[in-house]
Formats: sequence, structure tokens, C-alpha cells
Amino acid sequence: MLNFDFYNPTRILFGKGRIADLPKVVPAGARVLVLYGGGSIKANGVYDEVMAALSGFAVQEFAGIEPNPTYETLMQAVEQVRREKLDFLLAVGGGSVIDGTKFVAAAACFEGDPAAILDKRGRNITDALPFGSVLTLPATGSEMNEGSVVTRKSIKAKTAFSSPLVFPKFSVLDPTKTYTLPLRQVGNGVVDAFAHIMEQYMTYPVNAPVQDRFAEGLLLTLIEEGPKVLANPEDYDVRANIMWCATLALNGLIGAGVPQDWATHMVGHELTALFGLDHAQTLAIVLPNMLRVRKESKRAKLLQYASRVWNITEGNEDARIEQAIDRTQAFFEQMGVKTRLADYQLGADSIDAVLKHLESHRMVSLGEQRDVTLEVSRKVLELAV
Repeated sequence: MLNFDFYNPTRILFGKGRIADLPKVVPAGARVLVLYGGGSIKANGVYDEVMAALSGFAVQEFAGIEPNPTYETLMQAVEQVRREKLDFLLAVGGGSVIDGTKFVAAAACFEGDPAAILDKRGRNITDALPFGSVLTLPATGSEMNEGSVVTRKSIKAKTAFSSPLVFPKFSVLDPTKTYTLPLRQVGNGVVDAFAHIMEQYMTYPVNAPVQDRFAEGLLLTLIEEGPKVLANPEDYDVRANIMWCATLALNGLIGAGVPQDWATHMVGHELTALFGLDHAQTLAIVLPNMLRVRKESKRAKLLQYASRVWNITEGNEDARIEQAIDRTQAFFEQMGVKTRLADYQLGADSIDAVLKHLESHRMVSLGEQRDVTLEVSRKVLELAV
């Protein structure tokens, strides 16, 4: 096992009716900015519950944070925070709203051009406003981690940043608030969480059985519960298991002390920035083929994955590996997330644009062994056509 630091200060309020507990965790006397997306929280009742819970506070709103939140929109929220002297943020929505709120929290306190936060990937963050979240879409794990991804429309760049200063102070996870999600978003969320686990698990062995068993348990849970949630969207127990699974997939626990990959995410980010695909759609396109192209460097873990997760124990090694990858791709399809570029009206002619962006963003030696060159990325995308 590798040396590691593990730190996670986020308090989780899990279960039915927990939005009512916001006054217990929002600081007394706080001037609060509630940030949300396109307005679905007003249709499903979450907005009314949040505002009722915050009735004793000075509250303002900022709406319109996009899926794949943009720097340009978030800077409007930063201006509002500074102008109105607001001192606490509450993200109400999915991972994009929480990611965006992390940027606002850091940018509002940043001296100089906040775009530098993205340029330095958060290494230059020295202060941030406190914030919490009310999660409505389990997928990204942003509700319990220090990472964020923000898109700069002006240069078509989707950039990740992180800082211990942007952990949420708390997150409210009420599975009932996910009942009304469109099935497309439900499927996306399961695929997103699955890929997060794989980026930390599917590398090479370092004798870390605790992390491996945690990861495999989460993968098995998603495989078992994912189809159930599509069949019965108002099954509370299924929703609860998926919500907690997505949080644990990226709260730092399973990635402590093990190598991590993230090449699939970096290639996927370029597909989103260039062509507007959902984040989970890009992961479903890239991940199976990333495993196929890199099966030699991942052989030991792929065989372990085939055996422990998919119960594939017969046949030669290559056959077991290919069957496990095929089952993974089929699971994504089962969740309603297509796995080929052609499914999104993209052809081989899109690949050069992706590679050009990877090169311009210095994403030319990706992966846990830094061996995912532009040529490897090309092979992955060519297989995905």
C-alpha cells in the first residue's frame, strides 16, 4: 500500500426529511446565497423546503448554473457575493451545481483574476467561503470531496481543480429528492459513479485489499441496484443505496493508498467541451476501450475484476478480460447510456479535434503510469467509433 493522507471534514445528513435540519448546520446569522440550476428544484418541491428551512436567515438566490458549469456564469455569482457581502453558500442540486459553488466559494475570496484558479488547478487557493450542499442527483461525489470541474466556454476548456479549502461543511442527502429525476439522469449517475470507482481501482496491485474490497463492493452494489432504480424509481432503499454509493465512490476513501488513473476522465472532458456530451456519456464511450487498449498494463487488476465483480473464472486470461470489459459496456447500455461515438452523431473525423485539445491542455502522458500518450488516446477513440 502507498503512503497517504486521508482527510474529509464533510458532515453528512442522510435520510428522509433532513432538509429541515439546515438551521442546525448553517451558521447563525449567516448571509446565505442559495445556488441552483435550471429550476427543477422548484418543480419538485426542494426549493420550497430549503427556503422554509432558511426562513430565519438573510437569503439571496443565484439560478442558472449549467450542467458542466461555466466560468462565465459562475463569475456572475461571484460578483453577487462580493456586492451583497454574502458569507455562506448553499448549493442545491447535483454535482454541477456543487462544483460551481466550490469555484464561487474560492473565487469570491481570490485576489486577482479568478481564472488563475483554473490555470493552477486550485493550487493557489488560500481562502474560500464556507458552503454546504443539498444533493438532488447522486453521481459525482462532489458533495463529499475537494474537487470540482469548471468549463471555460471562451476557450472550450473543461478544467478540474481541487483544494482542501473547498470541502463542503455539510451535505444533505435525502434519497426521496431523487424520485422525480429523468431516467437519463439516473442512468448517467450510476455510470458516473461506476467510472469514478474504476479510475481508482483499475490500475495495478499494491497489496491494498481493504481498498480493493471496498471498491468491488461499491461496483457490485451499482450493478445490482442500477437496473432496479430504472424499473422502480420510487423504491426508497434502492435510491438510498445508489445515493450513498455515489458519495463513497469519490470521497477519498477507496483512493487512499492506491494508484489512480483518471485518463478516461481527461479524454471524456474534451468530448464534453467540444461536443456538449453529458459527462457520463463520455465515460461510457471511453472507459471500455481504454481498458481494451491498456489491458496489458492492467492485466492483474482486470483478471481480479473479472473474477470478483463479474464472477468470470473460466477460459484463458485474454478471454476473461474481454468478457469482463464486454459486461461493463453492456451494463452501461443497460443503464441507458450509449457507448459509441456514432450513438451521438460523432464519427472518426471528431478524433483529431479531441487530440488537438488534449495536446493544447498538456494531457499527453495520462494514467497511473503516465503511458497514455496522444497515440494511445487515438487508439481508444478509434475503437469507440
